[in-house]
Amino acid sequence: MKKFIILSVFFFAISLFGQTKVGSTAAPFLNIGVGPRASAMGGAFVATANDVSSLYWNPAGASRVGTSEAMFTHLSWFADINYNWAGSMLSLEDMGIIGLSVGYLDYGDLEVTTLREPDGTGEFFTPHDMYLALSYAYNLTDRFSIGANVKYINQKIWNSSANGLALDLGVLFLSDIYGLRIGAVISNFGTDMQLDGKDLYVQHDINGQIYGNNDQILAKLNTDSYPLPLTFKVGVAMDVIDIQNHKLTLAVDANHPNDNAESLNLGMEYTIFEILSLRGGYKSLYLDNSEEGLTLGVGLMYDITPTFGLVFNYAYQDFGILDYTQQFAFGIRF
Repeated sequence: MKKFIILSVFFFAISLFGQTKVGSTAAPFLNIGVGPRASAMGGAFVATANDVSSLYWNPAGASRVGTSEAMFTHLSWFADINYNWAGSMLSLEDMGIIGLSVGYLDYGDLEVTTLREPDGTGEFFTPHDMYLALSYAYNLTDRFSIGANVKYINQKIWNSSANGLALDLGVLFLSDIYGLRIGAVISNFGTDMQLDGKDLYVQHDINGQIYGNNDQILAKLNTDSYPLPLTFKVGVAMDVIDIQNHKLTLAVDANHPNDNAESLNLGMEYTIFEILSLRGGYKSLYLDNSEEGLTLGVGLMYDITPTFGLVFNYAYQDFGILDYTQQFAFGIRF
């Protein structure tokens, strides 16, 4: 069974790398990195994935955490756009873990404008994107783990919306070579999305050359459908220093999306006394059309009791001419 799963993921990955199509996709917010810890490491987190944010980065890693966790993260994006994510996972011990997460992208309040009132009607609406994911992860052996997410996705603007379903599949292998870890994940494999709603109804004159006919027939605009941002990632991470009170982790992820060119993410994390973590990385290396780059962050962990702890993380990400973004997260371990 384990060999079948490994081969299935391997051959599916080959088929993805064989595709050269780069085009538009629906729900691009699914590519926004979740969690300041991973974001501060340049998004190179597929092979580390050892906290509750693994539900996003590589669900297979969730089964290696060993505890139940919950986290809320807030990301301040551009143009007063905010992205919030909350996730929790419950350890079932030898039966694996189950998890639930939700992401919500808030564009803020926008004023309704029309052809007659281009400066605004005084009425407001709030467009948003969101997804809800149910996760499961399991350790097939003491070194090999698998995990999956099933996601419902929704995008809404005014009175129109689009819905979709997607699947994430992840694997994680722990070697005995200096803490070397290898991970792979396929994200957002699912249905196309198409806007629908009453905003698409218009009044139409079937034949403008004929006078006296009904020139206000109700018609509906037919919008195009777009695929989800399918992405295949392979990551490698290693604890190059792992001694008492000190740990240094280096990581690299290779990304192959269907809506952009291939790129690399680099990251590092230095943890002192299992309390303070300093992080840095570089995102979208070798990607010519990206403003992403340097990432930095810090994390604090404090165990109140042997079975209950608090976690705070912060990340800064440089976006070139688009300035920068900041992300905060608060979590608990129980």
